[in-house]
Amino acid sequence: MSVTFEVFRGSKEGKIVTDTTTRTLEPTEVYIETTHSGLCGTDEHALHTGMVLGHEGVGIVRQLGRDVKDVKVGDRVGFGYTHYVCGTCEKCLSGWDQYCENKREYFSHDHDIGSFSGGTVWDASCVVPIPDNYDPADAAPLMCAGATVWTCLSEYDVRSTDRVAIMGIGGLGHLAIKLAAAMGCHVVVFSSSEAKRQEAFDFGASEYHVFRAGEELKDCKPVNHLLLCGSANVDYSSLIPLMDVHGSIYPLTVDFAPSPVPMLPMNLKGLRIQGSLVASRKTLRSLVQFAADKKIVPTTMKFSLNKEGVEEAMETLRQGKMRYRGVLVR
Repeated sequence: MSVTFEVFRGSKEGKIVTDTTTRTLEPTEVYIETTHSGLCGTDEHALHTGMVLGHEGVGIVRQLGRDVKDVKVGDRVGFGYTHYVCGTCEKCLSGWDQYCENKREYFSHDHDIGSFSGGTVWDASCVVPIPDNYDPADAAPLMCAGATVWTCLSEYDVRSTDRVAIMGIGGLGHLAIKLAAAMGCHVVVFSSSEAKRQEAFDFGASEYHVFRAGEELKDCKPVNHLLLCGSANVDYSSLIPLMDVHGSIYPLTVDFAPSPVPMLPMNLKGLRIQGSLVASRKTLRSLVQFAADKKIVPTTMKFSLNKEGVEEAMETLRQGKMRYRGVLVR
């Protein structure tokens, strides 16, 4: 059984290219008609690769592979960074399938499928059911941005009594504020200016502080968890005074350049730098249900899921004008 669908690729010139892809449906795969796609900064990084862009998708299942049992035609599902996990290796069996030894990811496996498309083919085990009462345009950004911050909030002993800090109010940061506040945490926001103060409180923040590296921050109690959702260039020395003993720092926006870490001051406080990137299937499913139950929705800008809409959305992101997550809608 084969399916043919429209896709939108990057190119060596950095232009969006309309193309078609034909795929043979494997026994455990489903064909999804894409209806919504979130836009991520990662898509900008992949723009010159020639791959089909997008990894924050929602759509309707239209065809099933021979062995698919848990998904049916007509289901609305989300699909994210991971295309496939084996389900049998030690990491999968222990619940950490995002580290599956045979995992296929957005960058590393298949350049011909993605959520900037009229359709896509995904392994049925890696799609997420979207509740009927949750808008698919809101669900799409959860597949990556939401999942990234939710992994920190749900997997690393964050408690409702903790002071949880968010540095940077953007696609990741605004969702982190909303989710942490819904968990009952005392949410502290650090930003480089006063510009987003009211928005931060509207999202659920309890405190807002203007913070710049190298400047002393007064009248702010130490925080237990700090999610770095802004610039990738982090001065860890400036963060240590913000942290409580045995606190954790989560660098969620990173680049390829090494970041110096002041080990002695960190050791004296017992601090942890906790890496985190892709959510497990269990974690992603719990996020979607939590967001639906608590009526948490991303703050989005919508664009058409066609070549012109993709170009407009990418340019909006490039100029730093996205507030706060772009969603392509067919």
